[in-house]
Amino acid sequence: MCAGIADIDLLSMTWEDLLFAHWRVDPAVVEEHLPGGLTVATYEGDAYLGVVPFVMSSIGPRLAPLGISFGELNLRTYVRETADGSGAGPRGVYFFNLDADDRLGVAVARSVFQLPYYRAAMTVDAAGERVAFRSQRPDGSASFAAAYGPEGDAFVPEAGSLEAFLVENYRFYTADDRGGIWYGDIDHEPWELAPATADFVTNELFAANGFDHPAGEPLLHYSPRIAVTAGAPRRV
Repeated sequence: MCAGIADIDLLSMTWEDLLFAHWRVDPAVVEEHLPGGLTVATYEGDAYLGVVPFVMSSIGPRLAPLGISFGELNLRTYVRETADGSGAGPRGVYFFNLDADDRLGVAVARSVFQLPYYRAAMTVDAAGERVAFRSQRPDGSASFAAAYGPEGDAFVPEAGSLEAFLVENYRFYTADDRGGIWYGDIDHEPWELAPATADFVTNELFAANGFDHPAGEPLLHYSPRIAVTAGAPRRV
């Protein structure tokens, strides 16, 4: 967990039915898509692009959750700050996009919190532990459809493992329209993951963000839910 962050009390929420689908990519491919002030973080020399569909529920002020629930879908990678020139600054998630099925939330997130949210129509159908997730923006772009679920026993990633590198991140970064870098801190218990299977019907998130679809099969993990608290984003 992220310790000693006194201001992680703005929002509370629960993330449910998460798929982590990660493709290994050349770090140079990711680097050219990052704004100044951030550099790609790697694991054993490899960078990763992750597609993460899930349901955001019980979102609201920390002491008064509003019970709002909607689907969310993001394309992400992993970065470090380079403000001191060393490339060894704090590490976190960098979001290329955050699509969500919540009109008001998207507007607030973009205008107040500088987050790259996009409005999308989504359907999420869960049958047992199998989830069918569909998303498409109003202009017909960034279409995504997949069915996924766990296949195997749950585990907590070991420190230093690839799985920990991919999911145990307690800071996120985004860039605003003027190239400014923002960060936010979150807090939650360590992830419990299970190996997963997924059938991707369509996945246009890479193209929507200027990437070719990575070669090879993704590394897949599923998590049923996790409670999260978050503070307000700040300018780096």
